[in-house]
Amino acid sequence: MKNYKTLQEIRNEIRCGNLTCEKLIQYHLENIEKNKHLNAFIEIFEQEALNKAREVDVKIKSNTVGKLGGMVIGIKDVLCYKDHKLQASSKILEGFVSQYTATAIQRLLDEDAIIIGRQNCDEFAMGSSNETSYFGPVRNAMDPERVPGGSSGGSAVAVQANLCQASIGSDTGGSVRLPAAFCGVIGLKPTYSRISRYGLIAYGSSFDCIGPITKSIEDAALLLEVMAGPDEFDSTVSHKYVEHYSEQLDCIKGKKLKIGYLKQGIESLSVQTEIREAVSQCVNMLKDEGHEVIPFELPYMDKLLPVYYILTTAEASTNLSRYDGVRFGYRSPFAVDIESLYKKTREEGFGKEVKKRIMLGTFVLSANYFDAFYSKAQKVRRLIKESTEGLFTKFDFLIIPTSPTTAFKLGEKNNDPLAMYLADIFTVHANLAGVPAISVPFGKDNQHMPIGIQIVSNYFSENQLLSFAKYLLNLQQQEAIID
Repeated sequence: MKNYKTLQEIRNEIRCGNLTCEKLIQYHLENIEKNKHLNAFIEIFEQEALNKAREVDVKIKSNTVGKLGGMVIGIKDVLCYKDHKLQASSKILEGFVSQYTATAIQRLLDEDAIIIGRQNCDEFAMGSSNETSYFGPVRNAMDPERVPGGSSGGSAVAVQANLCQASIGSDTGGSVRLPAAFCGVIGLKPTYSRISRYGLIAYGSSFDCIGPITKSIEDAALLLEVMAGPDEFDSTVSHKYVEHYSEQLDCIKGKKLKIGYLKQGIESLSVQTEIREAVSQCVNMLKDEGHEVIPFELPYMDKLLPVYYILTTAEASTNLSRYDGVRFGYRSPFAVDIESLYKKTREEGFGKEVKKRIMLGTFVLSANYFDAFYSKAQKVRRLIKESTEGLFTKFDFLIIPTSPTTAFKLGEKNNDPLAMYLADIFTVHANLAGVPAISVPFGKDNQHMPIGIQIVSNYFSENQLLSFAKYLLNLQQQEAIID
């Protein structure tokens, strides 16, 4: 079966009688089975997906189908789906079944999306390589000996290997964009509060965003359009008007833009050579089209990772305190009293990376160090936000590498936490500031691994961001044809 790039292609094939949703699901189920070695899915909703496909086929024939009829979606194992298991890829939630559905997922279902399964991820979304999962690492479909990026690695690989049409992941510091870059697909992190977080397992509550991973800008726009908007269950969600993103993908057409590119993205020797060349090629293409493209430096760049890890570990320490073996999930069989129940359950239930971040967070929140670390980090975060607002008085968009390297080998950075954390150096900025960002594929390195380029825009400007991303991908395709 054809690897459809957009939902529109699928709908056209169905309309012509060449395809049904049921056949599409059967194809994806077979493909998932063939690619079990990639470990992208934790659980497949086989019969449920087939039943839903048949329902959608009937709706298509009667012309009553929703916006997403024919869209086969996988969801990251941090999103609640009523009466389905939910584990955040952790032992500590073993046996837990969700009692309600996340708002974002419910909105997809309401528009007739078909959910095919839940996808592997770094434990509690903490990781840059998808190697911290209780269910084992996810493997990159381009090279199974390499990582897919994290934490939404299973979600990105599922789209990369055509195991589903799109995935819904979460992005706390790059967890949608980094795996999208490593796997050669599209990953969108919307403005913080654009999509309700109700039903998303919390890691860092002031950072977490739900976002789509897709094969096309068109599908990313449509999924954002469906999921975004006010929600009575989330007091932090924005009430700003939701644009018809899927209908505004040409909104920058004909405009001459002012674009900034990160100076270090071209000049820094710590950035892989092929990525620097890709950014340079991107800059030259835009200049040739008559846009003003000039270098900029991110203020407080040396503070981005320290501030991010101080604040997210602090929030994780608080958010993960609810997993104690008393109310739900795993309970240690070796406990003899209430104190040992807490200690043994958390010791046995959490993986090494999660325990490390909880302890770091508890440390920075402790009475003796609160002002020295947490309070200072919050002040610097405010400065980062203000400086980002200043950048968007000068530029329409920012061009930044998604990652300093392409996908690395499995196990390569496991003994060097700093090297692993540096994979997020270019993505954490958007989460600290709360602005939207998208990673798009932009060529490959000399090992044929995908390169991702990140576009960042101003708050709640997703319509322009998606339009510019589509424009940039079209330019790249035209350049490839000429070459």
